[in-house]
Amino acid sequence: MTCFLTSSPCVAGEAKLNPANGFVDRLRDALPRVCSALFVCSDPDGAEWTDRFAGDMYDAFADAGFTFSSYEVLDRRTQDSAAELIAGAELIILAGGHVPTQNRFFQQIGLRGLLADFPGVIVGISAGTMNSADTVYAHPELSGEAVDPDYERYLPGLGLTQRMVLPHYQEVCDSELDGLRLFEDIAYPDSMGNEFFALVDGSYLYSESGEELLFGEAYLIKDGEMEQISAEGDCIEL
Repeated sequence: MTCFLTSSPCVAGEAKLNPANGFVDRLRDALPRVCSALFVCSDPDGAEWTDRFAGDMYDAFADAGFTFSSYEVLDRRTQDSAAELIAGAELIILAGGHVPTQNRFFQQIGLRGLLADFPGVIVGISAGTMNSADTVYAHPELSGEAVDPDYERYLPGLGLTQRMVLPHYQEVCDSELDGLRLFEDIAYPDSMGNEFFALVDGSYLYSESGEELLFGEAYLIKDGEMEQISAEGDCIEL
């Protein structure tokens, strides 16, 4: 299994894969030019949004020169065929969206077990990347979640990585939720005893055969403090 766990795989506002930090080149090395693909949703009941997102990703890969022999979508409509869809895929794309909603669906279909022996390539996008962790840090993102005492911030994930990722750092670094700063008031306190990797769009975690590398600009949040650990164009071993 080869994993590309991204903040976002695309150029902002375009259905084009982002070539930054060698992302597209490494995908070309990892995938056959013609391959079977499976797009796994973030909201199993949001068919219209899922189909639009899946279509954008299809266009982005096609623009980069990839051709699909098949391109399927896994959501509520096809969940009973999850095992067959995964077995027939060479590329699996884990959609972005609301982390807890996607996590519930992953648990409902037993996705962790279905991926245990998957031999192909997985591309995670935002929430899909976050839910790829062994233990997922579900950073509050919707109104009310940051102050809800029953909101679960740690969830069981797919176990594709041990790293807990916070995506889109360049967009959300100064954001507030429920009157709290997303990083200084939420992520920093939650990082006591934990490590969070904040990625900007264009950066990604790459893993193959037990080796895990981080490409591009990233920040480590640990024990209430943050430091930049890599810059655009860098590659560091984790």
